[in-house]
Amino acid sequence: MTLRVAVQMDPIETININGDSSFHLMLTAQARGHELWHYDVRTLALETDSGAGEKLTCWAAPVTVQRVAGDHFRRGDYRLLDLAHDIDVVLMRQDPPFDLGYITGTHLLERLKGRTLVVNDPAAVRNAPEKVMVLDYARFMPPTLVARRIEDVRAFQQRLVAKGLAGDIVVKPLHGNGGKAVFRVPADGSNLGALTELFGQVWPEPFMVQAFIPEVSEGDKRIVLVDGEVAGAINRKPGEGEFRSNLAVGGYAEATTLTAREEDICAALGPDLKARGLLFVGIDVIGGKWLTEINVTSPTGIVAIDAFDGVDCGAMIWDAIEARYAAMLG
Repeated sequence: MTLRVAVQMDPIETININGDSSFHLMLTAQARGHELWHYDVRTLALETDSGAGEKLTCWAAPVTVQRVAGDHFRRGDYRLLDLAHDIDVVLMRQDPPFDLGYITGTHLLERLKGRTLVVNDPAAVRNAPEKVMVLDYARFMPPTLVARRIEDVRAFQQRLVAKGLAGDIVVKPLHGNGGKAVFRVPADGSNLGALTELFGQVWPEPFMVQAFIPEVSEGDKRIVLVDGEVAGAINRKPGEGEFRSNLAVGGYAEATTLTAREEDICAALGPDLKARGLLFVGIDVIGGKWLTEINVTSPTGIVAIDAFDGVDCGAMIWDAIEARYAAMLG
């Protein structure tokens, strides 16, 4: 099966070819003989005609890729693509922020349903942002609050202390990514007022507050699920002077295995992810038991997982995509 694949992602010129999951997926697709195109979400255009239906287009260029630093891609001439007729699969891989521009892109791509396969399913992505879908699995989460008022945050912190917990909290944007703007606030609440003011000015939505898990010093596990099944995992440890373990902010990866609790978490999530059309998902677990995020917009980590686990996540993902596309065609 040869597929025509359009990759909706950030500029290909600036990616880190040694760790970028989108680039890894492109290499795997190319090795399978699939045809690759690259486009920016901002070039999507929807045209309707009462007599001829509608057409969703983008301004895209054919690309070939290779793992050669400084010479990792070749790009052909840009042209207008009809995503319903010229393309079989769209990979929605641009990074958040999960803002109205991102949401509008999912609405437009959703209109391809039944004609072109979009991975991950755009409606499911829109309805399952990383720090919101996870609330459906609160039984696996640390104590969590979603709010804006400082009074709510202070009361939450006091309840943590009353339960015998340390009282330190982590404050983070509800729709952030890559460990950006994640702050630890001590039990005395110092700087909490300034932080809530900042968050209120920068983001219109509430923010997330969670009990600080000391075990984060031992790592934050990224587990990748492909079509609902565990593909592999890495343990991400914080760099010097950091409590955040995201690779994007200086964390580093090491090999790991799943605890019994993590296996239970994956077993609980897997069927739901599969049913929603979320083929490539990365979940984050701290201390072997605390689920903190379900990443569906542009999950990462497969390059490191392949290296440590000796698996081929790219092949697993493309196997799932090809099977889902064949099923769509009937």
